[in-house]
Amino acid sequence: MPPVVSFDDIADYPDAVVADVRWYLDGRSGQLAYTAGHLPGAVFVDLDRDLAAHDLPAAEGRHPLPTPQAFALAMGALGIGDDTTVIAYDDTGGMTAGRLVVMLRMIGHEAALLDGGMAAFDGGLMPGDGAVPEHVDFTPKEWPADRIATTDETIAIAARPDGIVLDARAAPRFTGEVTAIDPRPGHIPGATNAPWSDVLDPTTGRFKSPDVLREHFARLGIVDATDVVGSCGSGVSTCLNIIAMERAGLPPARLYAASFSGYVADPNRDVEMGPGR
Repeated sequence: MPPVVSFDDIADYPDAVVADVRWYLDGRSGQLAYTAGHLPGAVFVDLDRDLAAHDLPAAEGRHPLPTPQAFALAMGALGIGDDTTVIAYDDTGGMTAGRLVVMLRMIGHEAALLDGGMAAFDGGLMPGDGAVPEHVDFTPKEWPADRIATTDETIAIAARPDGIVLDARAAPRFTGEVTAIDPRPGHIPGATNAPWSDVLDPTTGRFKSPDVLREHFARLGIVDATDVVGSCGSGVSTCLNIIAMERAGLPPARLYAASFSGYVADPNRDVEMGPGR
């Protein structure tokens, strides 16, 4: 299954679970947004509850990966089983829904982002809580080591001339001009700024073509053999870059789930200000 599908493609996956993964950095409720109106038949996936661990040390970041067992329980409760295809969307072009897609794809499940998300839907939205999914079995699978990067690995790759740490945060947060939710300004020394929104067409809100994306990543120094780690504030928005790399025909970057929020939990770690590489 390709990492991105259009509304026209949905008919090719009649048994897919459509997942609404809305979440907002400003604290608005994705659940309330879902209740106000969602794509017909979609289930709501709570980023904080279903796609992240809880009560871990700050060094693990704001949205650490859940244990395989916890993730399996969350997916099963949503009606997502071992053989279930998942098509995920949000209202930000995939900025949060990409997290679910990357998590599923890295353990071998069929999953894709719905290109354009809610903005590309021209039908009527369905209000209410939605149907309660039938609980199904989802076998826990360990997060593959070759798709995950630790803090030490990320620091080492950022320092290497042949390695790239892509930071998906907006430029003002990356440079340190704006701290926003970040506990300290700046970025991991040696990181490269690659805002997640750059992989989307600003007019349509849909993904840029594979050829355009390949050119985009080439300008960032990424070719087929480049060792790339995806980072951001908490391991969520970087997933859009990871999906875009795969769409461009490149090997997907490894996910640094702790990202900058986990990195700066250690006050002894250096941060870099300015535009970076």
